[in-house]
Amino acid sequence: MFKVLKQEGRARLGIMQTPHGEIQTPVFMNVGTQAAIKGALSSEDLERIGCQVELSNTYHLHLRPGEDIIKQAGGLHRFMDWNRPILTDSGGFQIYSLAKLRKITEEGVAFNSNIDGRRIFMSPEDSIRIQSALGSDIAMAFDECVQIPSSYNYFKNSCDRTARWLARCKEEMARLKESGNAVNPGQVLFGINQGGIFKDLRVEHMKHIAELDLPGYAVGGLAVGETAEEMYEILDIINEHMPENKPRYLMGVGTPSNIIEGVWRGIDFFDCVMPARNGRNGRLYTWHGGLNIKNQKYERDFMPVEEGCDCPVCRRYTRAYLRHLFKANEMLAMRHAVVHNLYFYNKLMERIRSELEMGTFKGFREKYSQFLDKRI
Repeated sequence: MFKVLKQEGRARLGIMQTPHGEIQTPVFMNVGTQAAIKGALSSEDLERIGCQVELSNTYHLHLRPGEDIIKQAGGLHRFMDWNRPILTDSGGFQIYSLAKLRKITEEGVAFNSNIDGRRIFMSPEDSIRIQSALGSDIAMAFDECVQIPSSYNYFKNSCDRTARWLARCKEEMARLKESGNAVNPGQVLFGINQGGIFKDLRVEHMKHIAELDLPGYAVGGLAVGETAEEMYEILDIINEHMPENKPRYLMGVGTPSNIIEGVWRGIDFFDCVMPARNGRNGRLYTWHGGLNIKNQKYERDFMPVEEGCDCPVCRRYTRAYLRHLFKANEMLAMRHAVVHNLYFYNKLMERIRSELEMGTFKGFREKYSQFLDKRI
């Protein structure tokens, strides 16, 4: 299902087969939380800008429209007319970040909906049943994302419980496939490593969940309060304990620099709302760094966002026009900005894969890792 084609240091060039096509790694997954990219992008837009994998969220789709409706439509692929791979997050992070009142027990989590306040209970089995109804190609295990900082003992107990939840997720997925009720019989389960910035807990938890021999593993609970250096230290330490023949996913990360540094440390999958969110606020990514298109200096700038960029926006429109759209509060401003940013991120991953193929990624990292995060 996953094969490492070439390696430069710990950085890996790979390929993963799914029921809806292959994924070339390293890959950035474009985040369509509610089966849509915020910024008014369609599935057709995603195809045009080179998106390989779309990511949607179990929590949000469970609240609306509900997994029963999506299953009746034939699964998430048909519902949103997307024929390439989909990964669904389990909902654990959203419960952590959105649910104001939640109670965590061995059975699962009870929480209040952020939409209407109604009380909801979600167990590991519930999360897998919802994801099975959605029919994604990759389902994520139900876990607890713990706030940083929290005590060592809390992290230890949470890691132990998350490991037990993972075993239940695996059993439920197997049961659903055997019953013949799975929308996507080829759906696979990724486990999630937790432990905050406690290195011994990270290693212990990774060793534990690796014993389940899952199709892939993610590193969760980062980019939630720790420094970038602390995140990189965790990746350095757990890398050697992650199965070499399985894809590795760093959840919710991040900036272009974060991605380059993550690839350097052996990560294959990334996702983050940052390029779309920043785009909606006027921050655009280029190979010379980030720029704020709302700045007055672009008022009479009739160049594209970036010369040489082949995205649908840069081929037709100018910085002055985009600035005008933002100043006039036109919805088109957000759409154009998000199209450009996601195109840039997908091109960044394409460039990384090319550098790995040529064996020149080390030099690329040295040139661009910090450079791409600077502000113009």
